[in-house]
Amino acid sequence: MRDLGVGFGYLFKGQRWVARHGRQYGFGLIPGLITLVLYLGVLAALFVWGPELVTWATPFADDWSDGWASTVRAVFTVLLYALSLLAMVLTFTAMTLLIGQPFYEALSERVDRDVSPDGTAAVSDLPLLRELWISGRDSLRVVIRAALWGLLLFLLGLIPVVGQTVVPVIGFFVTGFFLTEELTAVALQRRGVDLRKRLELLRSRKLLVWGFGTPLAVAFLVPFVAVLLMPGVVAGATLMTRDLLGEETRGNGDRGTGAGTGTGTTTDRATA
Repeated sequence: MRDLGVGFGYLFKGQRWVARHGRQYGFGLIPGLITLVLYLGVLAALFVWGPELVTWATPFADDWSDGWASTVRAVFTVLLYALSLLAMVLTFTAMTLLIGQPFYEALSERVDRDVSPDGTAAVSDLPLLRELWISGRDSLRVVIRAALWGLLLFLLGLIPVVGQTVVPVIGFFVTGFFLTEELTAVALQRRGVDLRKRLELLRSRKLLVWGFGTPLAVAFLVPFVAVLLMPGVVAGATLMTRDLLGEETRGNGDRGTGAGTGTGTTTDRATA
């Protein structure tokens, strides 16, 4: 259970790091702001044309009585809004990381150099376009996994009582796991760790991952909060990555449970 607290602590350590490096914080806000504007535009369009979209998609209700047709379409409209919001929460981090790949790559590398005992950091030798391709491809794979989990949880949510109590809690843990995968991917991809190895690594320390990602899943329900937290979250995910890999980390109170316990070596670089 200690790993839950350790994972939660990396959220604060990351925010503390960017607070001490104000320029890096401002630099890291840019991708989140771009994504927020894009998502707000999609959300506004959905609220304007959502009911019309539902009416078009439910022609079978055209011959029903006005009361039944309106009720069914209202339910489908609410479901459309709910699933769209869930999709935005699940994909906001992936989209922000994809847009901000160069920004967050530089931020993560800066964190590594700052806390590494020898002042060095792993640097990818792949071209930027190759990095973007790998990041986008892996993000799509993760989003598909998360969407399948979301569909399963949605169906379980139809179960009376359990669906309104237990399932939402499980949903936050699942979302937190995938958020953490996306965030640690910045540092792990730079070290050449492919998606399969990343998932294995995270599954080996689930409590650590949930301690870090589950509070984020709750906080990221508000996109503007996600934008403000993102630079520190990337920094915290980089610190946690060092813990996962057993790399030594210097700094007051920033040494992870795995610091100094491993060799710090990484797996082979991902191939497209």
